[in-house]
Amino acid sequence: MRFLLNPIVLLLLVALPALAQRKNADYQYQIERAVAPVVVDGSIDEAAWQSTQLASDFWMVLPMDTSRARVRTDVRMTYDDRNLYLSAVCFYSDLPGKPYVVESRRRDWNFGRNDNFILFMDTFDDQTNGFAFGTNSVGAQWDGLMFEGSKVNLSWDNKWTSAVRNYADRYVLEMAIPFKTIRYKPGISRWGINFSRQDLKTTEKSAWAPVPRQFPTASLAYTGMLVWQQPPPTPGANISLIPYALTSMARDYEHGIPTKNKFNAGLDAKIAITSSLNLDLTINPDFSQVDVDQQVTNLDRFELFFPERRQFFLENGDQFSNFGYGTIRPFFSRRIGLGGVPIRFGARLSGKLDQNWRVGIMDMQTGAVEATGLPAQNFAVVALQRRVFARSNVGVLFVNKQSLNYAPGIPIDSVSVGQPVYTQYNRNLGFEYNLASANNLWTGKAMYLKSFSPLVSGNDAILAGNLQYNSRQWLLGGQVESVGKNYTAEAGYVPRRGYRKATGTAGYTFFPTGTSVLSHGPQLQSTYFFDPTGRQSDNESYLSYTITFRSKSVLQTWVATDYVRLLAPFDPTNTGRQTLATGTEHSWRAWGTKFDSKPQSLFTYGFSSRYGGYYANGTRLNLTADLGYRFQPYVSLAASASYNDIRLSQPWGQTTFWLVGPRFDVTMTNTLYLTTFIQYNEQQKNMNVNARIQWRYKPASDFFLVYTDNYLPNSAQIGQDVPGLFSVRNRALVLKWTYWWNL
Repeated sequence: MRFLLNPIVLLLLVALPALAQRKNADYQYQIERAVAPVVVDGSIDEAAWQSTQLASDFWMVLPMDTSRARVRTDVRMTYDDRNLYLSAVCFYSDLPGKPYVVESRRRDWNFGRNDNFILFMDTFDDQTNGFAFGTNSVGAQWDGLMFEGSKVNLSWDNKWTSAVRNYADRYVLEMAIPFKTIRYKPGISRWGINFSRQDLKTTEKSAWAPVPRQFPTASLAYTGMLVWQQPPPTPGANISLIPYALTSMARDYEHGIPTKNKFNAGLDAKIAITSSLNLDLTINPDFSQVDVDQQVTNLDRFELFFPERRQFFLENGDQFSNFGYGTIRPFFSRRIGLGGVPIRFGARLSGKLDQNWRVGIMDMQTGAVEATGLPAQNFAVVALQRRVFARSNVGVLFVNKQSLNYAPGIPIDSVSVGQPVYTQYNRNLGFEYNLASANNLWTGKAMYLKSFSPLVSGNDAILAGNLQYNSRQWLLGGQVESVGKNYTAEAGYVPRRGYRKATGTAGYTFFPTGTSVLSHGPQLQSTYFFDPTGRQSDNESYLSYTITFRSKSVLQTWVATDYVRLLAPFDPTNTGRQTLATGTEHSWRAWGTKFDSKPQSLFTYGFSSRYGGYYANGTRLNLTADLGYRFQPYVSLAASASYNDIRLSQPWGQTTFWLVGPRFDVTMTNTLYLTTFIQYNEQQKNMNVNARIQWRYKPASDFFLVYTDNYLPNSAQIGQDVPGLFSVRNRALVLKWTYWWNL
């Protein structure tokens, strides 16, 4: 494994320094101070807009990136002491039909299903981190933090205002972004910037500064320049207080616990140490407005991953949570404060020290839980990152999880029966180098992690690396991992330990002309796992062929071969039944399809299928379907269903289960939403109903009314005599108020 890692590390360290310049440096927007006040109302008749530079003549990104855009977009920018302003006039095409396509007025909409305009800003000109602000064509807002050069975390939320007006031939957008909302280095006079426009009627995505079609328009490597005649104004004192108050009622029918009433209050504070470095404080936080996790059918042998959505952990959260890979995360903030564990207080200092250095320091304190014997715990994380070459960086991360006033070595007779024993501490120290070439064609990572736990020594480290090349037609990549069997990350997400892994990927894309097909091509990926002795334990080889139509519908077919040698007992149905024995070997072949319809239609649909072998010479059939219909722009209806049919020898026999999830979004205005969804998971024997009303009465300030029910199929299972298909397990009603107050 070390032999395999050496050439990858060597290639990463080369880092292509010759390409260390911005690709679109010739695209410059000269921003000037507003000569008159700007009113954000969707009308651009003010004198302030007449003297600004015009950005137009966008470049097409999709369907093809070789010509100018067919739909016209005009953008202007200006500023005053408080806000950065943008106006965009998005002209419609002359094709017949409804002039725009949207799902609803709900915030943070799906990018691919809405006509939209988005501003991407690289305020440190580092081509790695930034901010995104946009609206769809009926004014619903979309905002997020940018990280890793092109990714956007939409869970981030902050104060800004916008307005959209619709006309017969265009829609007009205005937005005002307070300087206190974004982070930037004082004195810097050049920001990376790009404008993105999507028009679904013409299936066109375009950008002011050209972006190759294989990359998203959010790619900071391809931004143009926002040039300030004088450095942007400092935001001055920048302190925000965000109090909340909550009242709730909850009853646990399953365990016979009567209704409990609860009142709670807490406070978050955001203090700008500088315009680029922020201190976040939280006291007695609550996260009840967070969406319920989408349920999934789980046939995996390892823990599933669900993303973090809590606001406190999000700003600059990539520096903590994205260290490592998707299945090798030394820190995962969802480990803190979920599952009934109270967070008492927390603090986080994060941001930029200058154009090259980023820092993140976080400390969180949780309370004890008597029912499980969990002691009070402290989570401390320190992250430091240094940019090198064009867009690459080196980073170090230290994580410490510490149990307070707790001695796990106490005599067994003083430990409550049935309560687990917890570790006194768990620590992780990691180093990584992230490669991102200036033209974004080469990306990769090399990393080393080591854990520290009581009474554990040896085989407690991780060494991993990957390298990927992504051009218009070629996708080539490789990744290797070596994870010690004693490596532990109690505050992280590492579902599998004690293995070595090698993955190779190769794909090619064809671009025919004059047909209904935009692109098509194959992709082959093969992954091998080995146990610590070097013996193969898993392999999956996957060959797919994808066809993308000019209408934006996508069809994919695939075939795969699998081999598994079980390293632990495993129930192939994941329903708590008999397990297959450790050491047994299983291999099979399978095939499948996947289709997503064009997003322009009011009625959208998608389906996928999988059929083939399974564990113990069995078979598995999986069918899924997704349906959607919108009464734009006010109502969006969606439904998803998944069916599994697993056939094995006895004692399992035939096992079938459904996963069904209808969802209803009603958006009366851009600030008042009703969301209701139902999830029925036959595998987990649970049905969940969640209804949430959100009223954003001021920017970043909300009222929430949330109703939640969990039901158990067959009431006799919980000792109830009430007839019916389902019986209530638990029920809750929550009313929450938040207010964002800038001092």
